[in-house]
Amino acid sequence: MMKQVHVALQIVPITNQPVYPIIDKAIEVIQQSGVDFEVGAMETVMQGDYDELMAVAKRAQQACLDAGADELVVTMKVHCKRDAAVTWQEKLGKYRDND
Repeated sequence: MMKQVHVALQIVPITNQPVYPIIDKAIEVIQQSGVDFEVGAMETVMQGDYDELMAVAKRAQQACLDAGADELVVTMKVHCKRDAAVTWQEKLGKYRDND
């Protein structure tokens, strides 16, 4: 199957409650999963095994529902290659110091 991939995950809770505490629950799931990730202003990008990242995304969605979201709008993007791993370095290395 695919080597290391990137999965970008954006979860938008639909609720009458403040949404940032609900989104924080999704990020907590990702943090506790042990996968490599980066939180951005509009989405969180995870790096790792495709099936593992899909399982983390599913748990993150459930955490938002458990935290009180009535509905979720979820956007996921996957970057994969046939014969190589997708890495932070190839995308971000030129913008970082000594990574």
